[in-house]
Amino acid sequence: MHAPRTVIYVWLTLAAVGLAAVPAGAQERSVRTFRSLDAVDAVFDEEPLETDRDSFTPATTVVGRHCLLVETSYSFLDNRDGSETHSFPELLTRYGLADNIELRIGWNYEIGGGGSVSGADGLPDDEPTLAETEEEGGLLYGVKLFLNEQDGWLPESSLIAQANTPTAGQDTATQFTLGYVFGWTLTKDWILDAAVRYAAASEDDDHFNQWAPSVVLRVPVHEQWNIHAEYFGLFSDNREEERSPQYFSPGVHYLISPNCEIGVRVGWGLNDDAARFFTNVGLGVRR
Repeated sequence: MHAPRTVIYVWLTLAAVGLAAVPAGAQERSVRTFRSLDAVDAVFDEEPLETDRDSFTPATTVVGRHCLLVETSYSFLDNRDGSETHSFPELLTRYGLADNIELRIGWNYEIGGGGSVSGADGLPDDEPTLAETEEEGGLLYGVKLFLNEQDGWLPESSLIAQANTPTAGQDTATQFTLGYVFGWTLTKDWILDAAVRYAAASEDDDHFNQWAPSVVLRVPVHEQWNIHAEYFGLFSDNREEERSPQYFSPGVHYLISPNCEIGVRVGWGLNDDAARFFTNVGLGVRR
């Protein structure tokens, strides 16, 4: 995998800084971001939801037994060498079979020059942008398993296994993705989450590996608001033409109620393989 050393160093440094701030005692993260906000606790009787769509890095939590969470968003990418990309509805439906297991099913449609920045629908496409317009669609299905709560230095973590089967476009191969997401609640209720996703991919007769590391720092501000800053990338290995698009992305999110969240995030490509700029807006609703 041809990832620049400086990027790896930055990723590890962020994780190390976050670990240094982890309290020695165990912490629950079920109400993570808004735990210390008394004004919100006084109004909301339910635990605030955590969506997988509000950043490229998924949440470490699952939805809970018999809970239904529907997430949707729209992404726009300003590609460097081809047509703009429009991605919607980026639909992800999550249902809790048990306290630690959720089922996941979703669908998405893309039109434009290729590429994606959505993390909730598996491993995004990193194909080179094209001058002509392309149309692609895909059905997502899988499971998410909650592994453990945070206990001191031991992070809260979950495992995601899912597949994406094309429903439109030239690609016909189903792609399987395995992801591990983990994180810590820090002092002042800051949250440091990270994820690593892997897929065995193919393009024509070219079979290769894809890796998607990401790290995000979330900070609660002013009652129902929180902000984040994130790095994520997509790296190919043993591919005929290696690619490594990488992004820096800040975002802001507003909790309308314990069961409804809206958010906006933007991002800038850090190298020539990435789009120049992207924006993503979406919401999550729980029942």
